[in-house]
Amino acid sequence: MDAAFTAEQDEMRRTLREILGKRCGPDEVKAAVRTAAGHDRELWQQLSRQLGLPGIAVAEEYGGVGCTSADLALACEETGRVLLPSPLLATAVLAVPLVTALGTGAQRSALLPPLAAGGLTAALAVPGPALATALALTGDNAPGEWAGGGRAGGVQARAVDGGWRLYGEVAQVLDGHSASLLLVAAHTGGFARSRTRLFLVREDAPGLVRSRQATLDETRPQGRIQLRDVEAELLGDEGEGEGEGAGDVLAALAATGRRAAAVLAAEAAGAAGQALARTVEYVRQREQFGRAIGSFQAVKHRLADLYVQVQSARSAAYYAAWDPDQGGLALAQALEALRTTAGEAIQLHGGIGFTWEHDAHLYFKRAAADELLFGPAHRLRAHAAEAAGLFAPAPAPAHGPAAAPAPAQVPAPAPRTEKVAV
Repeated sequence: MDAAFTAEQDEMRRTLREILGKRCGPDEVKAAVRTAAGHDRELWQQLSRQLGLPGIAVAEEYGGVGCTSADLALACEETGRVLLPSPLLATAVLAVPLVTALGTGAQRSALLPPLAAGGLTAALAVPGPALATALALTGDNAPGEWAGGGRAGGVQARAVDGGWRLYGEVAQVLDGHSASLLLVAAHTGGFARSRTRLFLVREDAPGLVRSRQATLDETRPQGRIQLRDVEAELLGDEGEGEGEGAGDVLAALAATGRRAAAVLAAEAAGAAGQALARTVEYVRQREQFGRAIGSFQAVKHRLADLYVQVQSARSAAYYAAWDPDQGGLALAQALEALRTTAGEAIQLHGGIGFTWEHDAHLYFKRAAADELLFGPAHRLRAHAAEAAGLFAPAPAPAHGPAAAPAPAQVPAPAPRTEKVAV
């Protein structure tokens, strides 16, 4: 394994950092998230045209760049540094792999080119706050666990006149209020034989009602989706057996989750590194008792510990980009690094760091929101350990447990007699 970056990857990182450095200062980020879309549309088009950012991991035959998910993770490390609000996560990391894995030839040809060009954005809609489970990050995504099992709640799908109609509601959908295309997880087959399938819903479909939700982290906008007998298109082949198609959906969601975890780990590592860099710059300038507070030994020790944690998270994220099966563990480590670094940044900035207007709170909110969406870290680790079989009971011996040898019989001591003088 060659861990060095290629010249093309270094150039992509340099170009992306230069563009984002000019267009994504804290004030620009705060202004972008307060728009109706929740991101800077002009900047999104610039990144799409100049760098092909949404199509990095899309095959060239569909108009993409034809790179790997490792290149996408490297790009997301740079977007994480500035907490870029954009449809990149919902579109390129979650939706594109599902369309590629499950879509028919006609669906891939129709959807992937505009998704790669940035003209079409997409969002994955799963019922309730169950995104991490649906992607098999914190638990098994078996039917009936994260999507309601066909009972009331979630989204129901009915086959009508050769097509499909959806009815239900989905909350906390990343970019769900602004995405041009929705990938909706819905139940088919009724209560007794419920299966979870993915359906395509266009933004102008009659009966679709969307609204933006208030979120802890404004740089990750979320929406609420109401489907009132909405016409939808099944993602995949209509001729597949219902049970077999549902299995394909669960496997595709799990594979997408592994790659998404690696990308999210790189993004969180980038955010943690930038939060640490800003804190180091501040303690170099802030003075107390006639000297910079960064010169005090206690502050140096705290910053050194943060540096080690951030570098460890970055190394784990790079390894997961090469081996997505380790994405869950890398994401747990990166989320912990971001949470710790953002919290220490607020502490080391002193009184000004505790004001909501300070930039340090952007990183702290990102850390808290990402753990709510994709974690928490201990559940990521627990699921990875369970999948690796670390908690499996030890196998019993082939012929049953061996009988323990009987304890040796120790003769009782003879009674002791003493002569008593009279």
